[in-house]
Amino acid sequence: ALQETTRRLKERLDSLAPGSESSSAAPMPMPEQMSGLLSELMRAGEWLRRAADYRDDEVEHELSEYRRQVERLRALLPLMQRALLNERARLERERERVHAAAEWARGSQQTLSVRNEPSALSRER
Repeated sequence: ALQETTRRLKERLDSLAPGSESSSAAPMPMPEQMSGLLSELMRAGEWLRRAADYRDDEVEHELSEYRRQVERLRALLPLMQRALLNERARLERERERVHAAAEWARGSQQTLSVRNEPSALSRER
C-alpha cells in the first residue's frame, strides 16, 4: 500500500519537477495536480497510522523512499508558490489592462454620443 502510494506520489512530483519534460523552471501546478498530491499524502498518512507498530526492513525501506518524496515536495513548494504568485501578478496586470480598455471604450462611446446629438440650436429651429 505505501509502496503504491509512494510510486504515485513520485509520478506526480516528476510531472511538476523542474527539468522534467512537462514543466518549466518554476512549476505551475494545476488544481488537479495539487489535489492528487494531497490525496496521496492523505493515503500515506492513513497507512502510516495503521502500520505504526509494524516495522521491518522492507517497511523501513518504503518509509525511506516515501520520506525522500515528501522532501522533494517540500523543496518544490517554494518554487510552486513563486510561480503562483507570478501568475497572480500577471492576472492582476491583465485585469487592470482590461479595466482600462473598458474605461476607454466607455469614454469613447460617450464622446461619440455627444458628437452625434443635435446641438441645442438646431433643435430650436
